[in-house]
Amino acid sequence: MGLLSTLLGIIGFGIGIPFGLVVGFFLFIYSKPKPVKVDWLNKFVTDMWPYLDKAVCARIRSVTEPIFAEYIGKFQIEAIEFDNLSLGTIPPEIHGLKVSESNENELVLEPAIRWAGNPNIVLVLKLLFFRITVQLVDLQMFMAPRITLKPLVPTLPCFATVVVSLLDKPEVDFGMNLLGGDIMAIPGLYQFIQKTIKRQVASLYLWPQTLEIPILDPATVAVRKPVGILHVKVVRAQKLLKKDILGTSDPYVKLNLTGDGLPEKKTTIKKRNLNPEWNEEFKLIVKDPQSQVLQLQVFDWDKVGTHDRLGMQFVPLKLLTPYETKEFKLDLLKHTNVNIDPQDKKQRGKIVVELTYAPFREDSIKLDGPHDGYGRKESGLDRPSDSEVFGGAGLLSVLVQGAEDVEGERHSNPYAVVLFRGEKKKTKMSLLFYIKERNTKWCFQRIKRTHDPIWNEEFQFMLEKPPLNEKIHIEVMSKRSRISFRSKERLGNVDINLTDVVHNGRINQKYHLINSRNGVIHVEIRWTTV
Repeated sequence: MGLLSTLLGIIGFGIGIPFGLVVGFFLFIYSKPKPVKVDWLNKFVTDMWPYLDKAVCARIRSVTEPIFAEYIGKFQIEAIEFDNLSLGTIPPEIHGLKVSESNENELVLEPAIRWAGNPNIVLVLKLLFFRITVQLVDLQMFMAPRITLKPLVPTLPCFATVVVSLLDKPEVDFGMNLLGGDIMAIPGLYQFIQKTIKRQVASLYLWPQTLEIPILDPATVAVRKPVGILHVKVVRAQKLLKKDILGTSDPYVKLNLTGDGLPEKKTTIKKRNLNPEWNEEFKLIVKDPQSQVLQLQVFDWDKVGTHDRLGMQFVPLKLLTPYETKEFKLDLLKHTNVNIDPQDKKQRGKIVVELTYAPFREDSIKLDGPHDGYGRKESGLDRPSDSEVFGGAGLLSVLVQGAEDVEGERHSNPYAVVLFRGEKKKTKMSLLFYIKERNTKWCFQRIKRTHDPIWNEEFQFMLEKPPLNEKIHIEVMSKRSRISFRSKERLGNVDINLTDVVHNGRINQKYHLINSRNGVIHVEIRWTTV
């Protein structure tokens, strides 16, 4: 029975893989949660089936090769390979489809799929001096899977990964020929094989197990998230250039990380000083320590006119070892590229900085993302201990996604304002557009007076300790496009308690707006710790 169970396990895997791959490739629909007519979708699947058949079978071969290799040498098996592999000419039929939206950046599909196929699948086992052929015939299948398209991205086909799982055990019926004979006719064997196949398929894809199918290269669609904090201490500068008439300068330092798009940080101004001492500390958000560079620029402050740059330098973050403080004594340059002005060798002074890179805890930034290639995974995430969560510095990230049903007497351009610990940040105006035909040409035109604005803007707050028992205030405002004494109008607000964010690491919810009849705002908040 060991050999038979092994053989049935392989066949069960072979049934599950085609199903997961097929539904993953042809289902992508955007709609509100409701039943969807599927006639056109079935026509689409029928036309695509010859190409899907070849593509899916090629994937099945590549996925099963390492699995078959594990059985070589066991039970005297010398080789396992497909003699024929085709899903046949009859495509699956979709008899119903429920499409749902969630607070997450994903789309959930729940189709009802029937497949009475005519596949030509012949598996050959070479056992000692024997060549055993197993053929799958008359396959019939009914499944109600859950298919999740995530994350939704602005690159065709508009999702990066297909995640397939089964909400219930599938109904599978088929015939099996062994060495040309119908082994399903053996009394008692039919029920045994049916139960074994169902058990094997369920073990692969029954929730919380999933099959993940990457569609787009993650590197091309991933939005870089913060992975750590760079602590910068601007210590001093020495022998700076004299830029003022009296033979001195009023220096200050600007610093920023390349590729973050955030405003530059500035030190205080040291009046009439060519050897200033600052000893000022800053924190910068790091998204890619292997490619990002710290840019330091020293300027001479002037009350009138532009400020003269005294010199600059770069420090690649890849030079730093996590958690180790390193001091840099840097010669200031006119340009970082010496090829621009090779004759300029004027001494511009030095700047001294101390840098420490503190990456976030790995489990606090881990996302429920796909594996490399095809893989199964089980939902769940190891949570850090309370002492690790409730102590230490971290980053509070607030993503204001959008609002719905916001109303006002005069509003036309809604935006959101985020207030936390006295710091105020606001989104741009709504990014909702529509396409309009104008003189046989198509153009994008902004929607005014929208009640459902979309922002998708993220703000970060670096904190020395977790924001337990604190609240963040978010208010939706509107601004009139023309000058008026009452140009702004409040459309609603909400106070969000951050205790749950600290406990869970993340919340993603829609909140009803206070002082709004039906308005809601969609906010995602993360707490990542160092």
